[in-house]
Amino acid sequence: MELLTNLGSGFAQAFTLTNLLYCFIGVTVGTFVGVLPGIGSMIAISLLLPMTFYLPPDAALVMLAGIYYGGEYGGSIASIMINLPGSASSAVTTLDGYQMTLKGRSAQALFLTAVASFVGGSIGIVILAVFSPVLADISLLFGPADYFSVMVLGLVAATCITQGSVLKSCGAVVIGILLGTVGTDVNTGVQRFTFGTFDLYDGISVVIIAMGLFGLPEIVANIGQPRHGPAKTSVRLRDMRPTRLDIRQSTGPVARGGLLGSLLGALPATGPTIASFLAYALEKRVSRHPERFGTGIVEGVTGPEAANNAAAQTAFIPTLTLGIPGSATMALILGALMIHGIPPGPRLMTEHADLFWALVASFWIGNVLLLVLNIPLVGVWIKLLSIPYRFLFPAVVCLTCVGVYSLKLSSFDVFLVLGICGLGYAMRLLRIDAAPLLMGLILGPMMEEYFRRAVLLSMGDLTVFLTEPISAGIIVTTVALLAWSAIKGGQIAKKLEHGG
Repeated sequence: MELLTNLGSGFAQAFTLTNLLYCFIGVTVGTFVGVLPGIGSMIAISLLLPMTFYLPPDAALVMLAGIYYGGEYGGSIASIMINLPGSASSAVTTLDGYQMTLKGRSAQALFLTAVASFVGGSIGIVILAVFSPVLADISLLFGPADYFSVMVLGLVAATCITQGSVLKSCGAVVIGILLGTVGTDVNTGVQRFTFGTFDLYDGISVVIIAMGLFGLPEIVANIGQPRHGPAKTSVRLRDMRPTRLDIRQSTGPVARGGLLGSLLGALPATGPTIASFLAYALEKRVSRHPERFGTGIVEGVTGPEAANNAAAQTAFIPTLTLGIPGSATMALILGALMIHGIPPGPRLMTEHADLFWALVASFWIGNVLLLVLNIPLVGVWIKLLSIPYRFLFPAVVCLTCVGVYSLKLSSFDVFLVLGICGLGYAMRLLRIDAAPLLMGLILGPMMEEYFRRAVLLSMGDLTVFLTEPISAGIIVTTVALLAWSAIKGGQIAKKLEHGG
């Protein structure tokens, strides 16, 4: 009963004309910056942060939050249409989303993505509203050893999301981890693998790796290839309508992705990117036909999209209730909160309950607005396919270079993304999927940090990863996943041998 009362007061505040206006501005800006490769919600929030100084606290947070989860919606559009992820969390969507476009099913892919994002976001909002105090307490139970084990599980799962050789996937993960060591060591301040180049002191950005591995190699591979535009560039609602089979095959992945993303989003240092990759790995594990993944199936699109949007909602739990931002974007939102004199922490839900529940209510309003915005705009995105490659290729390269340059205003980053493009094209020729490399880059530095912290707190005792109950349970799960992969790989090998 108390929950309904709180939500009622939250919706009453969120439905004010001011908050509705800034919610609409936030989700609209978020969608469009998500579509643009390399820009992302973090840059948009950082640019608009000074504007929030003159806004009421609730309006400021509603707008910034709308940009954040709106970017998760928009990031999948470029992934599906031109194989260029708008954000790191939408990189895994390229594996099946772009294949659906090549099959002429881009309208259905975009429609299903919008619906899956809405449902996943709604699941995250429900969990945020109902379980915020409980999940905040659970987050406090996780120590450095537990987080390290979660990262190991994520890396093992990364080798399971591809169709190719597991050994090649492991090699890609290792390359990603090595690239993640470039830069300044957090603990000692020592420069590692920078070769005296000042531009590498901050490491290699995930945006650079994502653009170089997924977008530009696709352009290089298609240069000179004949290309035919879509038969129709005007899309009606019935053209977007998925089949009954699509709906049936999407129901389970959306539910599982929403729940998994909600759980991972509530843990500091995880977030939408890890959630989307793990959701893809989960769907591939539970599928009766894992060999179909990567060929353009709806499960490979709807599951990760539901997961990253659910994680985008529950990512506010550690930020607001613990004061622990799970990402740089959450850190900016935390900064906006503190600028308005509102200290984050467990007391936020009691001392500033009106602000908290207005924010939760605005999430639902924002998700409805995104659904209303994205479905009519499907026709606009479809028209991208009618643009001749001789115009589209330079535009994509230009947008990529502008997006990468805007990260640190460094021309070195532009040349770096071109170098990563060479690596991505070589991996494409060798049939090595790029997704595990990106996962290794994301998780590697965090895994190293939590490993060193856990060993330091345990006075050098490496058994801490097995003596901590949560860590031990996660490691057992990781070993079971490895054993399952080995057994399943052996069964496939036997089938191929008998078939030959």
